[in-house]
Amino acid sequence: MPSSYLWLIPLLPFAGFLINGTIGRKLPRAAVTGVALLFTLVPALLVAWIWSGVLAGAAPISIVSAPWISISGFTVNFAFTVDHLTAIMLAIVTGVGFLIHLYSAGYMAHEDGFWRFFAYLNLFMFFMLVLVLSSSFLLLFVGWEGVGLASYLLIGFYFKKDSAANAGKKAFVVNRIGDFGFLLAMFLIIAHFGSLDFATVFSKASLITTPGGFITAICLLLVVGAAGKSAQIPLYVWLPDAMEGPTPVSALIHAATMVTAGIYMVARCHVLFNLSPVALTVVACIGAATAIFAALIGLVQTDIKRVLAYSTVSQLGYMFLACGVGAYSAAIFHLMTHAFFKALLFLAAGSVIHALNGEQDMNKMGALRKRIPVTFYTMTAGVIAIAGIWPFAGFYSKDEILYQAFTSTNPVGKLVWAVGLVTAGLTSFYMFRLWFKTFWGESHVEEHGSLEHHGAAVHAHSDTKLVIEASHDDHSHSHGVHESPWIMLFPLVILAILSFIGGWVGNPEAFGGHDEIGHFLAPVLTSGIAESVEGSHSTEWILAGISLATAFLGFLVAYFLYIVKPGTSTKLATSFKPVYTLLENKFYVDEIYALVIVTPLMVFSRLFLAGLVDGGVASGVPSATAAGVRGLGSLTRKIQSGNIRSYAGWLALGAAAVLVFMIFIHVR
Repeated sequence: MPSSYLWLIPLLPFAGFLINGTIGRKLPRAAVTGVALLFTLVPALLVAWIWSGVLAGAAPISIVSAPWISISGFTVNFAFTVDHLTAIMLAIVTGVGFLIHLYSAGYMAHEDGFWRFFAYLNLFMFFMLVLVLSSSFLLLFVGWEGVGLASYLLIGFYFKKDSAANAGKKAFVVNRIGDFGFLLAMFLIIAHFGSLDFATVFSKASLITTPGGFITAICLLLVVGAAGKSAQIPLYVWLPDAMEGPTPVSALIHAATMVTAGIYMVARCHVLFNLSPVALTVVACIGAATAIFAALIGLVQTDIKRVLAYSTVSQLGYMFLACGVGAYSAAIFHLMTHAFFKALLFLAAGSVIHALNGEQDMNKMGALRKRIPVTFYTMTAGVIAIAGIWPFAGFYSKDEILYQAFTSTNPVGKLVWAVGLVTAGLTSFYMFRLWFKTFWGESHVEEHGSLEHHGAAVHAHSDTKLVIEASHDDHSHSHGVHESPWIMLFPLVILAILSFIGGWVGNPEAFGGHDEIGHFLAPVLTSGIAESVEGSHSTEWILAGISLATAFLGFLVAYFLYIVKPGTSTKLATSFKPVYTLLENKFYVDEIYALVIVTPLMVFSRLFLAGLVDGGVASGVPSATAAGVRGLGSLTRKIQSGNIRSYAGWLALGAAAVLVFMIFIHVR
């Protein structure tokens, strides 16, 4: 593909945002949908064109504008570059992003603010594509900030609902903390490399013979930024609350766009991270801790979307873990498969919610497999994939991460492998728990009776009331739990197929494959940590067997607790109430943050900033100055009395003051 067409990939979604954002209110819904879909489909086709060139060996391709910033010898170009890593990210963002747009056309069909929703969705795609295509830290940061803005708008889409508005603000503020670290990292990069261009910085970094010091500082600050965007400890708290946005937003943020940005950034900067073993170890520990921490919380959640949200945090921890042991290709591989099955799981959860008139509590579901069969079968593929069961996609990518961690020479390699293995078992358990509670066992669905129109659906609305959607089929009049329309089911089917076969591109040589994705990314991503002598085909088989056995163990425990002995989980929760309560309340992290950070800041803001600074300094100084000027004017008015004797008196007083000054002060 000629590089001149590269501009179109981000600009087309931006054009969709402009059209729907400005005149969308006056357009029919079909036109709004057409604009949103067309301006995301064409970039996906352009990316397919790029792939034909990449596979033919044409990468990288670049396009550069005139210098964007040029001052005192420091220059940054507005430039896009496509290499092998970019190509994979582009395919994920545009491909999965388009399927989510298509699903949204059905799911959001009768929501207020339809045009506004698609405008925000297109804006999200634009900034994410800028982030992925950028050839410099500065342009990446523009996309980085842009997706933060778009996420704020989308999470707070139901802005009349306080919880949604607060969730949007929470995401925005927490991400600013991470962004502060990213900014400081860029300042250090400028100070030591004199450039923000990826190629220049990485070229100079590769010449460093005594790593450590400032490189470690840069990497740790980049990790702060990545932790905010990819929801890692301690900046993960915004992601579960992002469930307040519409379900397609959850799918887009959790699967194809925002949360992948941190992983992508760390992988892109692997040249720097390879120079700092300390930073890599920190990344591995953060990833492992986040993976198991979020998995433990996910064990007891009852909101179907929140289970998936904590699952996302946990899976992102896996990707961080992989980066920390130098397995960048494995991290990107898991990012890709995760995009397939996590988008599928969220959209399928949306289909369940759609079928149950807005119900999200799994305790009020059950026995839905025959009533919404397409949703059931497609979601089953997603559950098996994320549980890491062969031959679905999650098995290959998760197993590759665990193998790389076990055979890594990183001092924490074995430890993070053990944590990752336990997390795999927990993941399998809570995902099959979700599956059993939703589709199997006894039905706990509260039938809402017949509605006026067949296929009518009810969604949570901005004011938390339920809104009856218009009919999908006006020719029938029965209603109950119902399957979604095919505009929603078609993306599920595509994503289910990808969740099944998507991991085969990473089938390792030990299993008879060729690890195509590893070879594909090899020209771009190189590990800074050598594989230990323990790495061998036999080791890979043994580790895969242990991983698979752990996943089946999670399945069997869930099967026993929710199918064989349905009341056992409740008895366990009662017997271990302190532990259950701790997990149910998410380790009280939000409460601790509120007590330790939010409340002191609020008190400081209200007493010091609002009281002393605003009330005292900001308001007091002008008032005191005005009062002083008024007093001085009053005194001057009294002096200027027009009385000669008064003037003579003031003159004598002035002369006396001068004499006192000269005698007692100046002389000394």
